[in-house]
Parts: sequence; C-alpha cells; structure tokens
Amino acid sequence: MGARLAIADAGAPGADGDASLTARELRVLSLLALGHTNQEVARRLYVSVRTVETHRARIRDKLGTETRAELIAAARERGLLG
Repeated sequence: MGARLAIADAGAPGADGDASLTARELRVLSLLALGHTNQEVARRLYVSVRTVETHRARIRDKLGTETRAELIAAARERGLLG
C-alpha cells in the first residue's frame, strides 16, 4: 500500500495518477471533456489561458497521455468524469 501511495504522489503516469489530480485540475478536465476550448475554460474559471494550458499539461503528465483525445479517454476509463 505504501509503495502505491509513493508512486501516486510522484505523479508517475498511469500509476493511479488520477488520485493526485487537484480539485482545479479535475474542474479543468471536466470542462475540456465537455468540449470547451482552453480560452473558454479560462473565461469560466477566471484564469489566464496559460494557466489552463499548465493545468492541462500537468493532467496529461499525471495520466500519461499525449493528446486531448487520449486525455479524455483516460479520464473516462478512470471514472474521473461524471
């Protein structure tokens, strides 16, 4: 159990990375899954587009994905989207 937690804390791709997503990352992920652009997400969350891009990059790293489509598919597989 401890090793699993350590891997998740390290943000290793595919290693239960969903557990390490922050509330903000989950919100960004949810809006992206609904088809919103980075600009639309930024407006909805009152942040800059660059901030959304940073969140998206961190989510991709944590879930071990490359593209937006892979990101959404991985999130669905892990049950991160309602």
